Order: sequence, then structure tokens, then C-alpha cells
Amino acid sequence: MNLRTLPVILSESGYRTASVGKYHVQPEAVYHFDQYLKGNQGGSRNPVSMANLSESFIRQDSDQPFFLYFCTSDPHRGGGYATDLPFGPNYFGNNQAYDGVTEVTYQPEDVIVPAFLPDTPECRAELAQYYQSVSRIDQGLGRLIEILKEANQYENTLILYLSDNGIAFPGAKTTLYDPGMNLPLIVRSPDQAKRNLTTNAMVSWVDLTPTILDFAGIDPNQKRANGTPYRFHGRSFLDHLSHPNPSGWDVVYASHTFHEITMYYPMRVIRTKRYKYILNLAHQLPYPFASDLHAAPTWQGIIKSGAKKYGQRDVSAYLQRPRHELYNVEADPHEIVNLADNPEFSKTLQSLQSRLKTFQEETRDPWIVKYKYE
Repeated sequence: MNLRTLPVILSESGYRTASVGKYHVQPEAVYHFDQYLKGNQGGSRNPVSMANLSESFIRQDSDQPFFLYFCTSDPHRGGGYATDLPFGPNYFGNNQAYDGVTEVTYQPEDVIVPAFLPDTPECRAELAQYYQSVSRIDQGLGRLIEILKEANQYENTLILYLSDNGIAFPGAKTTLYDPGMNLPLIVRSPDQAKRNLTTNAMVSWVDLTPTILDFAGIDPNQKRANGTPYRFHGRSFLDHLSHPNPSGWDVVYASHTFHEITMYYPMRVIRTKRYKYILNLAHQLPYPFASDLHAAPTWQGIIKSGAKKYGQRDVSAYLQRPRHELYNVEADPHEIVNLADNPEFSKTLQSLQSRLKTFQEETRDPWIVKYKYE
């Protein structure tokens, strides 16, 4: 393969690279790290152990800078599902003890239920388990930062803390509604002029590699393994961390094809600060579920009860979607009122459709054929 990935580029540019925790990509030769830190108690569900395992790599006596890929399995769902209360503790890895972790538990009646989820006993019970899993990450990150400080590396290390998908509940993960797209991103750069700021810049995960290369002082104009030029889809946001409202960061694009091979459902999206347009390429089909989300007690509780609503969305609208969805996300943040057939928004729809098509052409999306044959 001609693909050169971030750890390979960094390694070739003089960085020491290491991966700890979950390693969810293949082939290894393409996504290669210099070291794989293994043997942590509790596996990738023990971020404290992962941090401790990383200490020798961070403290290594070397003139080379380092890149550490620190990937937890929390708060992904675990194995084994029941649909009747009370649930066991294994949904989010809460079924064993983890060295160095002080488990923080939550009562279902006390949890905050996001608006897109149903406020049901099943959902509250699952959220309590989910938040317990998140609290392990907090402790692991705290320990990692403690190690960086003790090794005198904290003040020269770029830290990016993010999630790979939305919360593992129906309506978020595997969807391109905002709960599935609007993901956490906390960045600490030692070069920031101002701190403790929130920026409304709309960044995408395709911007991560250009940002990291920018911080590392590596030329972003990379070449494939065969020597041909390669242009990243994203761009560095490093210079905008101290700006709450930078110009030119007001649109993102997104795509979804499948989470599991059995849930093929391609979607393409353009999201601005005011509008979102979703193109459901397989709209004729019912929306397919990832197996863990379909089995989740939150969803099964809705199905068993015969409820018509899942959070603020109709169950029927969640399962069977139109080809075009257009939402004014400023006025309708929960994306309930589809404006695609509203004549008052026809120009907005056409503009977003044109921009999305251009993006698909530029990125050589195979589903560009739909414009020719439909």
C-alpha cells in the first residue's frame, strides 16, 4: 500500500512512537509504531495502568521527541446484554477491579439524561454504567499528566483529548445527527497565548494529522510511499486555539458507510453553523443498527413498551429516513423538523447540495455515481 500514516511519518521524521491500549487498525505495517506497550492490568479498560505502562517510554533518555497514542476502550460497551432490570455491571466494563482505579459509581436517579435519549429506567441505568466508565478515563488522564509533569515533559507536550465516535447509544454512535458528530475535543498546546478558552471553530478529525505535523514542524506536503504527492483533506488548527471565533472555520463534512458489514447505510453530510444537510443514499432501506446498540436495554425498552418517541424523535422517523434531511440547527438543535420539502428553504437546500457534491467530487467519493444514475 502507498498510504503513509501519522505514526510512520513521525517516525521517519525523528520521533519515537508508541501505542498503548486499544489498537483497532490494520494492516500493522501501514499503521506501524516503534513500540507497542503491552501487559497493563485490565487491558485497555484500565487507563491508570496504561499511563503507568507509558512512564518508561516518556522518561526514556533520548534526544528524540515522542508521540504517544493512548487509546482506551472506555467508555465503549462491553459484552453480554440483558434487557430486563436490574442490569449487570458488564455493559461498560464495570464488572472487574482495576489496579490503581477508584471506581466512581452513579445512581440512575441522579444521572443527567441528554435530550436525544429517552428518560426511562433502562436508559438511566445504562447511563449510570456509562458515566462510571468515563470516570476511569478521568483518572487515567490525570495519572498520565502527572507522569508528564514529573518527567518535565508537560510544558513541551501537545495533548489532544478526543473521542472516536458519539456516545454508544442509539441516536448518537453510527448516526450523523449532532450527538454522533459533535464530539469532545480538548487541546492543550504549550505555545498557546491564552488558556481556558472555548473556540467555536468547526474542526474535523481529518484536521488532526495536519495539526500534529504542524506542531512537530514537519512539512505537511507529504508523499505516498511510491513518491507521488499527497494532499491532506484537513488543515492545522494549531494557530486558532486562542481564538474563540476564528474566521474560515464554519463548515465540516461527514460521511458514514457502515459500522458493521451488516449495517450498510451510506450517508453524506455538510454541517454549517446554522444548517445541516444529510443525504441518505440508501433511504429506501430501514436504518440498520449496530448489534450492540440494537441489543442495548435503552432501545429494547422502547421497543417492548411500544413507545412512539425515542427522546425527541419519532421512532418511525429514526428507523425510516427520507433521502434528504435539512435542519436549522440554530433554531432546531435536536434536528426534528425536516425542512427539505419546505419551499422557503429551497435555495438553502440547493446551495448545501451543491457544496456537498463538490466536496464528494474533490474527495473522489465512489457514491458520486448517484448523481449520474438517479
